[in-house]
This record gives sequence, structure tokens and C-alpha cells, in this order.
Amino acid sequence: MKFKSTHGLFSVLLGVAFTSGLAAQELKSGEQVYKQTCFACHGAGVAGAPKFAGEADWAHLVEEGQAVVTAHGWVGEGAMPPKGGNAELRLEEFARAVAYMGRAAGADWSDPDSAMLETVRDEERKRIEELGK
Repeated sequence: MKFKSTHGLFSVLLGVAFTSGLAAQELKSGEQVYKQTCFACHGAGVAGAPKFAGEADWAHLVEEGQAVVTAHGWVGEGAMPPKGGNAELRLEEFARAVAYMGRAAGADWSDPDSAMLETVRDEERKRIEELGK
């Protein structure tokens, strides 16, 4: 009987620890990622970065499409390092930030769903091949 009680307590504690770990790993919103990572360059247009909410700056990117722009930024584009220089970002978080910036510039881009993330991964592979990485 004592073993079952201890085993039950262990299971509860393990469940709490696991749930707490998941909570700590919640994905950041596009706005959060923009403010924490992207603003430094996209806020002022540093090194040719398209300015936040700059419709003219983003027009050619909107034409390229959300998946392409996201994949190129994820891999690195021009003066922009991969992942915007934030190695801790997950693809979905990065993609949310791109969608957020695109929307601010007038694009009709939604936060990525699983299909969009798969398309981004396909574009990422193409871009890596193009760059010979």
C-alpha cells in the first residue's frame, strides 16, 4: 500500500514538472519576437532592412510570399543573420514575427499553421541549396 501511495505521488510530481516545463516553453507571439529581436534593425531600417509598417519597403516581399520571406529570413538574408540573430527562436516564433511585420505593412498574412510551416521548411531547403550551404 505504501508503494502505491509513493508511486502515485511520484506520478503527480512528474506530471506537475512536465506541465511546468511545457508552460516555460510557450511560444512567443509575433509582436513579442518583433520587440525582442527584430525591432533593432526593422524599426529604423538598419542595413537596408525593410522598416516596420513601411508598405513601400515590404511591397516586393509581399509579392514573394509569406513562406519565401520567412524561409529566407530564417536562413539569413543580406545583412540579416539567420533567425534574426536570435539562435533561441523556434521556427514558428520567427514565422509569427514575419507575419506580424507583414501585416503591419499591409499584407494579408496569418500566423503560421502546420501547412505554412511545412511550406516554409520546403523553401528553407531550396534557399540553402541556392546558397550552397
